Amino acid sequence: MSECLFCGIVGGEIDARIVAEGDDWIAFRDVDPRAPTHVLLVPREHVATTNELTAEHDALMGSLVRAAAEIATSEGIADDGYRLVVNCGRGAGQSVWHVHMHLLGGRAMGWPPG
Repeated sequence: MSECLFCGIVGGEIDARIVAEGDDWIAFRDVDPRAPTHVLLVPREHVATTNELTAEHDALMGSLVRAAAEIATSEGIADDGYRLVVNCGRGAGQSVWHVHMHLLGGRAMGWPPG
């Protein structure tokens, strides 16, 4: 999907500050961070929203959560806590139509989040 920002990053056509990579995902720093640590974890496969995920994506989404925990540890935020966010649709704040997970930490998070 040439018009997808995250596909461009996954494909190496768009520069990003890569934090970590796995076989089926890539993690990079958000260009507009909302916390001292704000990393995006993106599947290499293009799936527009969580509404399009199928049973075949279960392992992929699990690997994103596991990778987020490992990144939180390497970023030094695991012990104090962090937030994982996956938005679905415009009303939830999704602005790039490629499933992705936000890893946010390094400050106290309020509740409710939205």
